[in-house]
Amino acid sequence: MRCSERWRGVYNFIDLFAGIGGFRVSMERLGMKCVFSSEIDEHARMVYQRNFNDNPRGDICEINAREIPKHDILCAGFPCQSFSIAGKKGGMDDRRGRLFYEILRVVEYHKPLVLLLENVRNILTVDGGDVMKTIEARLDEAGYSVHYSLLDASDYGIPQKRERVYFACVRKGTGLRYKEPKPDRKDIFLKDVLDDFVDERLIIRRDDITIEKDGEPEPAHKPIRIGHLNKGGQGERIYHPNGHAITLAADSGGVGSRTGLYLVDGVVRRLSISECKRLMGFDVNHVTDVGARGYRQLGNAVIPDMVTRAYDSIVI
Repeated sequence: MRCSERWRGVYNFIDLFAGIGGFRVSMERLGMKCVFSSEIDEHARMVYQRNFNDNPRGDICEINAREIPKHDILCAGFPCQSFSIAGKKGGMDDRRGRLFYEILRVVEYHKPLVLLLENVRNILTVDGGDVMKTIEARLDEAGYSVHYSLLDASDYGIPQKRERVYFACVRKGTGLRYKEPKPDRKDIFLKDVLDDFVDERLIIRRDDITIEKDGEPEPAHKPIRIGHLNKGGQGERIYHPNGHAITLAADSGGVGSRTGLYLVDGVVRRLSISECKRLMGFDVNHVTDVGARGYRQLGNAVIPDMVTRAYDSIVI
């Protein structure tokens, strides 16, 4: 019997580094109850409150573990910028990397049954793999069997290439086990989540646009690059909507910053906020900020459907 079926509608969870609530969307869909949330960013807290009618506490570093309610599942997409390929690749010496120890502090006090964590791919190799060795060793000492998988959302019915490491850590002695999620590669592509009409400001009109591949490419579960502008650097590559989107980023440069560039109905453009919501598996009515802040919130978010996959990987 899957633990998700056994747990559904029964267990409490907490949502650390909550962002705009990707973990919470997943857990509440499964019938779980959120008993505590924490998010340091003021704007993200305001968005979270609008979505869930629940105002998260602030900086987890300033919250005593005794103030956090007892819970069965700890969820945390702990800050990834220090481990990101696009960032400075800092390790545990970076403050954001050290925030793992805030999770550990809560875990050691409350000893929940399960930890669901998410981070970027680079966490596997940063500092020569020492960061992962430290995480595994410290959680093992705290009494947990540590399981993790590098999963690409493109393989799980999300039309975005987004590789993330998902942790499913279970308290020893509970009888819980881990079974890696199997890809299903549903035929859904970027073209299936596009808006009918977009703001003119998303359209790129320049003389240096080059389309290298004409015609209609076969649909593919990956980004299909068909052109570029300028020198074709990051943020200057053009993709076709018959494929998947590139990874949405909280911060990135170039003309196609944060979303990438796509040839849609004969024009090259960036993606809208509503399109990005669909690419992250959020309902279009899920509240985010607008403009650059909204894109940043989505680029930092965790995909709810992928959290569900990680949760369903725990079996008994």
